Amino acid sequence: MNQTPIKNTRILSVALSAKGLGYAVMEGQDVFIAHGHKIVEEGDKNVKSFAWVEKLIARYQPGVLVLQDVAAKDSRRAPRIKSLHRQIVRLAAKHKLTVKLISGIQMRSVLLGNPKGTKQEMAELLARKFPDELASRLPPKRKPWKSEDTRMDIFDAVALAVVFRLKSGRPKNTDQSDE
Repeated sequence: MNQTPIKNTRILSVALSAKGLGYAVMEGQDVFIAHGHKIVEEGDKNVKSFAWVEKLIARYQPGVLVLQDVAAKDSRRAPRIKSLHRQIVRLAAKHKLTVKLISGIQMRSVLLGNPKGTKQEMAELLARKFPDELASRLPPKRKPWKSEDTRMDIFDAVALAVVFRLKSGRPKNTDQSDE
């Protein structure tokens, strides 16, 4: 395992979705190294997404990989995404990376103070927190008849990294649960 203190470790967070993935690479106190998304449309989506995560690990050499917890009770992920998630966790173990899983409830609770908040509210908050990096990428509020904008994957990945950083930087309180 990486012996570097968590607060100084380079973080790679990956948000898997039906259309591809979003990623964020952060270091120190909220310093962006990179962020973006990859749309995977044709062929075996898991193979192509896995290859992208492999490239990201090789390029940025993170100490921690942060993923959304697809086994959490609030998670409604497709079997294909769950399978890809397991493959990526095994890849991280092969590279001796620390893997941290964060549920959607944890993300909304930590960022918004409301476990029933929306992804749009999280994205807007992150765009205000990181205006230079994210404001121009903020998708408009989704209409009920439209599918989610693929740029939302970036905000999911950034949310994972920020929540991990916030949770790892705060002292443990033994009186309260982590969720």
